[in-house]
Amino acid sequence: MSETLLHIAEIARWEEARATGVSYTMSTLGRTLDEEGFIHCSADLDQARGVLSRFYAGTDPATLALLVIDVSELDAPVRYEPADGDLFPHVYGPIPTSAVIEVRPVPETR
Repeated sequence: MSETLLHIAEIARWEEARATGVSYTMSTLGRTLDEEGFIHCSADLDQARGVLSRFYAGTDPATLALLVIDVSELDAPVRYEPADGDLFPHVYGPIPTSAVIEVRPVPETR
């Protein structure tokens, strides 16, 4: 297991959580933690690139950010679960804004 996780976020949703200090609760593009039951994450850049290619292909990369999350700052459990032939980390609760240690542009995909 990794000490950090990556999460692809809509910049506007992340900025809203950060500005209000309320924990981040978006699971994936247009879906909340309450709707999905967990927050989708990636263990590394290769997984994040694959997710971007498969699920965010029609989304302007300028509207997205890659959140780097410090796992030790999470109150919620993280489970690595199979999807698409790989194990992906899922956070089973909100992500405190203080757990986000870096915000990067999303990586380029092929």
